[in-house]
Amino acid sequence: MTPVLRAQARIGQRALLLTTAALPLTGWAVHAAVLHTQLAATRRDPLTGLLRRDAYTTRARRILARHGNDSAVIMVIGVRAGSFKAV
Repeated sequence: MTPVLRAQARIGQRALLLTTAALPLTGWAVHAAVLHTQLAATRRDPLTGLLRRDAYTTRARRILARHGNDSAVIMVIGVRAGSFKAV
């Protein structure tokens, strides 16, 4: 086999290897992005865009753990959403 043909065969093998590795990785990356978007959407109310109770509680606990010993004032506002009109 001539050196030119060997070089072409090596390039062809590398291209095949890159292609077979790139396709599943691209599919995985797209799938991960879609799942991330869906998970982020479940943390928020679809009508108001506000955090749902479990996401709000998790975030509040994280903030309190980080700043719990500070002398800053922490204010919590509760809103009852049950008396709103149905749209």
